[in-house]
Amino acid sequence: GIEGEELFFELALVDLTKAASLLRAVFDATRGIDGWVSLEVSPKLAHDTKSTVDEAKALHEKAATPNLFIKVPGTPEGIPAIEELIAAGVSVNVTLLFSREHYQAAADAYVRGLERRKKSGLDLDVSSVASVFISRWDAAVAGKLPDDLGGGLGVAVAKRTYKAYRDLLASDRWQKLAAAGARPQRLLWASTGTKDPNLPDTYYIHALASEQTINTMPEKTLLAFGEHGAVGDLLPADGGDAEDALARIGAAGVDVDALAATLQSEGADAFVKSWDDLLACIGSKSDEVRTANEP
Repeated sequence: GIEGEELFFELALVDLTKAASLLRAVFDATRGIDGWVSLEVSPKLAHDTKSTVDEAKALHEKAATPNLFIKVPGTPEGIPAIEELIAAGVSVNVTLLFSREHYQAAADAYVRGLERRKKSGLDLDVSSVASVFISRWDAAVAGKLPDDLGGGLGVAVAKRTYKAYRDLLASDRWQKLAAAGARPQRLLWASTGTKDPNLPDTYYIHALASEQTINTMPEKTLLAFGEHGAVGDLLPADGGDAEDALARIGAAGVDVDALAATLQSEGADAFVKSWDDLLACIGSKSDEVRTANEP
């Protein structure tokens, strides 16, 4: 009797609450650090703050499980939604972040939400991750940079973002929240499968190994790292050579700020296309079931 997005969310909530249940032991053992699953709001709401807040709150309430992140895009309209959701006690996985500036906006929204809870006398046990997409940078400039800079843009942006992350954790503003019981919004490396055949299959895993971060590897990359990967030097808290690398990439003709905006916009559009394809598939399956059940 239901269809479209309503049907999808009914199915997804069954699936993801089961997944959350399977991971609950990890969640409990790590006191909420690990053992999370994520469910996204409709990507069609990426530019609608109020509807994003309303749908995220409804999904959070319906799931009623402590280890479920609601995914919210870090678009200009998504940033105020993130603050509102954190203030309301909804744990958020911020997606579609591409640059340091995108990350900083998401991190500031998380901090503002926690500060509102603190001011209201509420507990600060609300979690978040900030997902920064990496390999899409290098795919976007493939063939446009000198060979010695190949594969360097995504890692340089990640290093610059990591410095901002560590700077925030060391700040007085964050330390006051941490002393009151807040936990960091962990930085998450997303889109870390290697797309360039000239780069090692574990390239972004080696390059982005860093303290207090998450790497959501595609299965192929995870298996490759399990087979022949090893953790080497970790990213330095100061970002290492990020600014030098970005300066050389800029000199080669890449406008990093403009490209970040383009990647976020294209990413939002790609999420909508995948969403439409998914709903079309569900609609087709529903029609098959309906036809099979007809007298």
